[in-house]
Formats: sequence, structure tokens, C-alpha cells
Amino acid sequence: MKRMIRERTLGNRFEGWRSSTMRLLVALWVTLLPALVEAQTFPTRAVRLVVPFAAGGSVDILARMLAPRMGEALGVPVIVDNRAGGGAAIGAELVAKSSPDGHTLLLTPNALAIMPSLYRSITFDPVRDLSPVSLLVSTDLVLVASSRLQARNLAEMVALARARPGSLNYGSTGVANPLHLVMEMLKTAAAIDIVPIPYKGDAPLNSALLAGEVDLAVLPIGAAQTGIRARWLRPLALTGAARSSTLPDVATLAEQGYPGFETGSWQGLFVAAGTSTEVIARLQRAALAALEPADARERLRSLGQTLVGSSGEAFATRFKADVARFAAIVQQAGIVAPD
Repeated sequence: MKRMIRERTLGNRFEGWRSSTMRLLVALWVTLLPALVEAQTFPTRAVRLVVPFAAGGSVDILARMLAPRMGEALGVPVIVDNRAGGGAAIGAELVAKSSPDGHTLLLTPNALAIMPSLYRSITFDPVRDLSPVSLLVSTDLVLVASSRLQARNLAEMVALARARPGSLNYGSTGVANPLHLVMEMLKTAAAIDIVPIPYKGDAPLNSALLAGEVDLAVLPIGAAQTGIRARWLRPLALTGAARSSTLPDVATLAEQGYPGFETGSWQGLFVAAGTSTEVIARLQRAALAALEPADARERLRSLGQTLVGSSGEAFATRFKADVARFAAIVQQAGIVAPD
């Protein structure tokens, strides 16, 4: 009798365990099934690639290089949509408030990491409302001077700025964008006073440099190459840790007496928060497939860019670190957005 009771008890326990296990498996299947189905069916229509700047700039150039190749990898058209304004905030907000299904992408430089510490009027949080897909490329930056500036090199420019505080100026494509902040970092490192002048894009800034209305600027190498080759721009220093194969004769700031000065820019892809990890992974693979071939890498190199192609998880870690770093620079420089 005791044996029968023991066996019945063990049987009941087994049935209870099996029932609990089955319920757990069913719950997991119900939870995972929509994501699996979504990943298998994505994309179901054309993908929109939002560029939060006007056509013709460095971000737009990368977008138009990326779109057709990424479309081939995904099997649907990828359409570039320029939504300029607000220091990239207008385009970023459009993506942040889009449906989290992966069909609307944002291609942006690290200007996005500056928004949380600068703009109080934006109605979205870049960290909370956007999910990183991939840090696509890192970009070498170069400090250039107008050919009309008396200084022939970095040391002469610094000496001139110290002798005449506030007499020199520099241009940037927007208040507190990455290029603006690099100049503010240099002002602190070199103990110089140079007046900032914001422009609405690369084209008007380059025209101002050519006319001598602007003395200095930090530009992506790709955007500066034409002016450097034509000799109406004079390269003074690179801002990164090492020299660039595109401008091998231009020394870094660290090499010219500013040890530890190392900064650059990046361009990356984002989607609306809530997009499934499977869809994000597929977008990351498609973007990497578009930029990994040798001809694409060579094109990137000519623009002063290096392929990174990180995972969404790695990019999220980098993005959060940059948000904190730029917040410190904005606070130190006392930069206030014009809104």
C-alpha cells in the first residue's frame, strides 16, 4: 500500500512537472513566434533610409553609396530620404516615431549623441527611442585653414590666435555638432580664443572658406580633399590617433604637441526602439554586405572613412559612452543651442 501511494505521489509530481514544462514551452513559443515570423518575412516593402542633412554632404554621400547595395541584400528598394534641419533632430525624430518594424532607418553621424545634452525642445530621447543597428564607418577629421590665412602651419595659427584673441574665427555646420565640439576641444587644449560661425551645410561653409570669410574649420577628410588638392584649403593637423593614408603627410595634433588629443567622427544606422533583435541583425548584415566588397572599401578609403560594421549591441555601448563624453564637452564649453 505504501509503495502504491509513493508511486502515485511520484506520478503526480511528474505530471505536474510535465504540465508546468509544457506551459513554459508554449509561453516561450507564443512570445518568440511573432519575432521569428517577422524576421522571416522582413522586409515586406521598400525601406526608407532617412538622412537628417541636405543632399551633397558626407552623410548623404555614404547613404547613396549604401542604398542600392543594401537593397540588393534585402531584396527590396532602399530609398534615401533627406530630412534636413534641427542639427539632425528633424530626421532623427521622424525615425524615432516611426513604426518599429525596420522599414525606416536613420543614417546619422555622432551628432545624434550630442542631442540629449544640448536640445531641450526635442520631443524624443535618442537613447530611449532609437535602437542602434550598426556603427558603419569611422571618419578621419582634418583641421584646415583658408589659404588666405597668414598662418602656414598649426604652430603659426596658435601663435596668431594667442597674439590676437578673438580675431580668428572658425566655421562649422551647426551649433554643437561633432565638428564644432572638436574645435572647442582644440581651443581648450591650445588655450586660444577663436570665434565660432555656424553654417547650414558643407557647401556654404566651403564657400566661406574659399572666400576667406572663415579662417579655420574641422572637416571630414572626404569633404576637404577637393579644397586641399586645389590649394584653397591648407591642412594643419589630423584629429585622430594616427595619420591617414589619404593625407599621409599631415601630422596629427598629438604629434604636434597635443598629446592625448584623439577624436573623430562616425556614421551609424538606427531604427525605432522596439524593433526586434532579429530584424536589427538582418539590417546589420545587409549593411555590412553592402560595404564589405573591395571596391566599396576603396571608395570609403578615398572619403577618409574606415569600415567598422559593428553589431547593434556593440554600437549601443559605444553610443551611450559618446552621449556621456559629449555632455561633458558641452558643459565645459558652455554651449547653448539656439532654440
